[in-house]
Amino acid sequence: MANELILIIEDNEPNRRLARDLLQVHGYRTIEAETAEHGIAVAAEQRPDLVVMDIHLPGLGGIEALAKLRAETATRRVPVLAFTASVMAQDRSEIMAAGFDAFVSKPLDLEAFVRTVAAVIAQRRTGSPA
Repeated sequence: MANELILIIEDNEPNRRLARDLLQVHGYRTIEAETAEHGIAVAAEQRPDLVVMDIHLPGLGGIEALAKLRAETATRRVPVLAFTASVMAQDRSEIMAAGFDAFVSKPLDLEAFVRTVAAVIAQRRTGSPA
């Protein structure tokens, strides 16, 4: 575990910094993007092991960005974790129905965030449910 490359797509700098610092403390390498458009390009170029993506981004939103990632051969198998303050049951259902691999709500439960990241990466490695 760890040393995997994680792309954080988040427009809010304090949230992005918190996710980055937490992931790096746990041994993950991180790269960042402030917009979905930039994140999609970075994902295609860098091929991260996981994308942590906000749902409400300027320009292209997270759900639309997920569809674009899934449509491209280079990124279609990269797991994507929704990272959002949209925590109502209907929001969560809509997000998961869009095809995200997992969901983490803001404000972050730090332990739950790290557990979820590790589980999604383990699932990708083994091909079995987290």
